[in-house]
Amino acid sequence: MQFKENVNIAYLSLIDQKFRSFLTMLGIIFGTASVIIMVSIGEGAKRQAIAKYQDLGIRNIIVREKELSEEELEKVRMKFSPGLSIHDAEVIGDIVPGVEDFACQAEKDTEARYSDKSVKGSIIGVTPSIEGILNYSVSKGSFIKDDHYDRMLKVCTLGASIAKSLFGYENPVGHHVKMEDQWFEVVGVMNTKALFTETVGELAARDLNNDIYIPLSTFNKRIPKENNLESEINQFTVKLGSSERLIESAAVIRSILNRHHYNNNDFSIIVPYELLKQEEKERRRYNFLLASIAAISLIVGGIGIMNIMLASVVERTREIGIRRALGGRKNDILNQFVTEAVIMSLSGGLIGVIFGILLSLTLSLATEVSTSIKLYSLLIAFSFSILVGITFGYLPAKKAANLKPIESIRYE
Repeated sequence: MQFKENVNIAYLSLIDQKFRSFLTMLGIIFGTASVIIMVSIGEGAKRQAIAKYQDLGIRNIIVREKELSEEELEKVRMKFSPGLSIHDAEVIGDIVPGVEDFACQAEKDTEARYSDKSVKGSIIGVTPSIEGILNYSVSKGSFIKDDHYDRMLKVCTLGASIAKSLFGYENPVGHHVKMEDQWFEVVGVMNTKALFTETVGELAARDLNNDIYIPLSTFNKRIPKENNLESEINQFTVKLGSSERLIESAAVIRSILNRHHYNNNDFSIIVPYELLKQEEKERRRYNFLLASIAAISLIVGGIGIMNIMLASVVERTREIGIRRALGGRKNDILNQFVTEAVIMSLSGGLIGVIFGILLSLTLSLATEVSTSIKLYSLLIAFSFSILVGITFGYLPAKKAANLKPIESIRYE
């Protein structure tokens, strides 16, 4: 029996039992869609994580002051550690090979006021080089410039959330906001930035959209410290010319700072590139786990195909006997029933792929969950659906092929 005839017979058989065939395909449809949705959710999370670490700069090494209690801070100062300073960054810039640039920042929680509105945020004193090093970009106006820093001007660039809370849809550039009893002219507004999560260590729970940037020179002159134990700066970021020797450079930086800080271990070194690689590895495992769980529903769909095919063999025993008596071979009967199973799984797989794509897009648009549909997830889900059809369709097909012609004809 030719392949085309097998397909025609299988098609007519499935059409003859439309409702039962559709119910059989539902397992494959939902299984295929589940694999696509699960993988797209995992890929969406991976894309967000990569964007977050790229914002930190994959050629950067971030040195950040540790969060210490007042008692711990007193002990550190008694052991002669001055805390992080601009001098630390300058020494590292001079000594460590491959350093392209560095940027310092100091931080303090504050309340910004404009007209009758006020909002809590963080005032960040920065050097102008931080814009390029940490991939900062503005939506309006400009970031802190060298002239602002050199002249210690009272200017600021607002984070996206702060600007929206204080000014709504009004352009803040040129207006003045009040912080720490000082008035600062707004020279720019930042684009929205990704939030840091617990995976970024000392940068945990940091929302850059609530930051207000001023020149570090102005910060040190006009923003009072809460106590004399505080460091000159809270963080500095070192940008290397290449990402190839990040780990070695981080080790050199740690060695230099340990000498400057008398081995007090009051700082953390964060390498975004290494965090990115670790995140990618964890996301691959996470995606595999999600796809494996979703694949279980495909297996359940395959079991449904096997059950229906076994029932179909019993119902069509007399038909099988007649075909065998007219010269049909075992392989003809086997191929016929396998073809029916494949057509069911193929149809279910195609519908499942379309359904999975639509659900993934709907999920992304209707909720805050980010999804990313990848071609490989569509191919894997579709191929697995066909494999399931062949695997679970073979046993009923083999049973049909092994029926004895005479007994089958006499079957009622």
